[in-house]
Amino acid sequence: MISHTHHLSLVYSATSMEATAKPPAPSLSLPWKTRIALSVLSTFTDASCRKNGTVNRRLLNLFDFRSPPTSKSINGVTSHDVVVDQARKLWFRVYVPTQHVGEDLPVIVFFHGGGFVFLSPDVMAYDAVCRRFARKVPAVVVSVNYRLAPEHRYPSQHDDCFDVLKFLDDEENRSKSLPENANLLRCFLVGDSAGGNLAHNVTQRACEFNFRRLQVIGVVAIQPFFGGEERVESETRLEGTPIVSVKRTDWMWNAFLPQGEEFNRDHPIINVSGPKAVDLSKTDFPATLVVIAGFDALRDWQKRYYEWMKKCGKEVYLVEYPNMCHAFYIFPELPESTQLIGQVREFIHKVSSNVGSLLTN
Repeated sequence: MISHTHHLSLVYSATSMEATAKPPAPSLSLPWKTRIALSVLSTFTDASCRKNGTVNRRLLNLFDFRSPPTSKSINGVTSHDVVVDQARKLWFRVYVPTQHVGEDLPVIVFFHGGGFVFLSPDVMAYDAVCRRFARKVPAVVVSVNYRLAPEHRYPSQHDDCFDVLKFLDDEENRSKSLPENANLLRCFLVGDSAGGNLAHNVTQRACEFNFRRLQVIGVVAIQPFFGGEERVESETRLEGTPIVSVKRTDWMWNAFLPQGEEFNRDHPIINVSGPKAVDLSKTDFPATLVVIAGFDALRDWQKRYYEWMKKCGKEVYLVEYPNMCHAFYIFPELPESTQLIGQVREFIHKVSSNVGSLLTN
């Protein structure tokens, strides 16, 4: 068994060698088990999206397997739920790695995917992913249950996620919700798909806010859900790959955006690096890791985001999985899923130690 760090260095060296030897053309390599799961997921998603722009939540509930919080340690992680605002059903689940009680741990605030319309922290797949982050990084993970569209349109989701940061910044809330060794000076916003969009936009808001204690020092945007009025090449070329299609994303953006002519897909909340982009060059935006996949129809938007961040002079890293599709990392049977968790871990350690050395100098 090769060690984790050794495995990661192999991953990196493999990509650097590609410049010299021409790599074989990538192909979508998924085991049948994953393909079936993706197919079932897509079928249920499509069946629940009504033509009138509403969602058949009752149908979704048939397929909605939830995991309760566990006060007893399971695989080295306990979890509990914290209510922020009962009226808007805003709550989060906290994951605590039990093997690291005496250690100073970073805090990952995690935003789940689902096109702003579906899923929640207690869905089995996201519960499992957050447990893995808590155990492997290790970190205290706060997974946010934000309101969903179309019942709640933008900016509900972004407001909810930002309000969780403000809630954690309050000392009394923090001491009741998080273990003592959770260090809010080392806070990372992490999300996939719609959660990647939230991670970027909520960080942007955090940069302009004066927190008492909490500091967002890093962002991980895993296959972030960005878009625009234009049809980019990957959207047309990769039509028919799992989960993401133009028809589905258009439906979700329509469900997410408020009604009104000023709201189209070039709105800066969707097309973050587009014609109406916020100028980040004067913002102290933290180090960012962007993850993209070869068979994700959104990849061109994500690549643009990475290039734009570089142009804005930000510290930004790109990790690419050429043989994977959208949402691949929530399938633990894929070796790439384990690799990605390792790369997030490496990024968090690197950024934490850079920030730590700045504080001590």
